[in-house]
Amino acid sequence: MSRQLTATLTLRRNAEFAVDVTLACPPGITCLMGPSGSGKTTILSAIAGLLPADRGRVALGDSVWFERTAGKASVDVPVHRRRLAYVFQSLALFPHMTARANVEYALVDDPPDERRRRAMSLLRRVGVEHLAERKPRTFSGGEAQRVAIARALARAPELVLLDEPFSALDRDLRAQLCELVRELATELAVPILHVTHSHAEAESLADRILTIERGRLV
Repeated sequence: MSRQLTATLTLRRNAEFAVDVTLACPPGITCLMGPSGSGKTTILSAIAGLLPADRGRVALGDSVWFERTAGKASVDVPVHRRRLAYVFQSLALFPHMTARANVEYALVDDPPDERRRRAMSLLRRVGVEHLAERKPRTFSGGEAQRVAIARALARAPELVLLDEPFSALDRDLRAQLCELVRELATELAVPILHVTHSHAEAESLADRILTIERGRLV
């Protein structure tokens, strides 16, 4: 079965602005670029199911996650049933939980011993096993990003959405995490849709680049 993401989305944000796009993201890294307010995060939110489109369709391979057209019944798979990982710009780590507990939170269906084993394995994979029993307030920016990526991967995602996760980091840290994402893209062999403002980041990461302006792909 093809694991390509396909999305056709129309969302009216207000009287002056609407997002109206059709995109396809095969396995590998697709970077979505554009100025602030152009609709990048809106597209990711609609794909994830956090923001319903006025009309359109979102599918991963043969699995339809969302469909709404005039005269046709809607499909809207709940967010937690879409096999995707979403890393936000703000990371959204739980501040009262350790790094290990943050990752284990995504493994609630596993027995406790298996949750711990898998969480430690993922933290080791992204190079922050030493943070397992520490809380986010003690992390550096790069460490927090790695923990967020480990938690995202815990769901064994079939699609990864990255919303400017490296924008607050310095150049060296950004380069390190770009290399990690490239490695993960090879291992996972799933579509990765990565939003960025940085041309250098897109050039180092992307298998393909899409540019959006005022809600339209250009």
